[in-house]
Amino acid sequence: MNSILVTGGAGFLGSHLCDRLIERGDDVLCVDNFFTGSKRNISHLLGLPNFELLRHDVTFPLYVEVNRIFNLACPASPVHYQHDPVQTTKTSVHGAINMLGLAKRVKARILQASTSEVYGDPQVHPQPEGYWGHVNTIGLRSCYDEGKRCAETLFFDYHRQHALQIKVMRIFNTYGPRMHPNDGRVVSNFIVQALKGDDITIYGDGQQTRSFCYVDDLIDGMLRMMDSPAGFTGPVNVGNPNEFTMLELAEIILRLVGGKSKLVFGPLPADDPKHRQPDISLAEKQLGWTPKVGLRDGLNETIAYFQKLLSS
Repeated sequence: MNSILVTGGAGFLGSHLCDRLIERGDDVLCVDNFFTGSKRNISHLLGLPNFELLRHDVTFPLYVEVNRIFNLACPASPVHYQHDPVQTTKTSVHGAINMLGLAKRVKARILQASTSEVYGDPQVHPQPEGYWGHVNTIGLRSCYDEGKRCAETLFFDYHRQHALQIKVMRIFNTYGPRMHPNDGRVVSNFIVQALKGDDITIYGDGQQTRSFCYVDDLIDGMLRMMDSPAGFTGPVNVGNPNEFTMLELAEIILRLVGGKSKLVFGPLPADDPKHRQPDISLAEKQLGWTPKVGLRDGLNETIAYFQKLLSS
């Protein structure tokens, strides 16, 4: 049994990760400041003997005894990370420094939940791990993009300087139950608007593309990455390589939900990437990982979650 710290553990991805760790018998310490996380996401785990919840902000040091750390703490949607961009950068950078310092002290293996946003608005498509990216350092999204890029730098410097066991994975668009209904991400936006019968808002001409990975597949990749041989540090892309335009996604969701929502178009936000598609050949080779859940199956599960949430 491992003693595992999950920062951001009450969030969308963190809560699913806690579920999987508890299921396999690990001892889990879930840490969250509840800026975007919710106690509702982990309420079913409270009271279990191998689960503990701690309200804490990772921009401050944490003194606990664990042997593995999953560092997921950071708002991940533009609506939330642009609400307080200075704090977003602090969460990525100070949070990484604090968690790396903890890992160094207790000799723990540590995984960084990085992001496809380190590639910016890419000029290489699909994006392999060797691509250095095309990122605006002073734009509205920079607090998140550059914060995550700096966190990766810190992880590899701690690895080289202190021989720390690190794992870095770059997460591409992920969706599923427990997404925040007002996080501004395209899947939750479209589903909530369709369920309410509102117009579905598409930014730009709808031809920009994303690749959508169901949360169960993503967590499987995350666990495989943490458990992979020590010599494999990453970074590694984890995401679904099947690419869809925003128009295609909206039309699929409309067919699944039904209703009479109309498509309306608005201006494209600044620095919004035109394309996003992972090259997952490294994950396939090193982790034996490929996504299994098709988009329509995953969307049906997500729609059912939001139907229940909205009705309550």
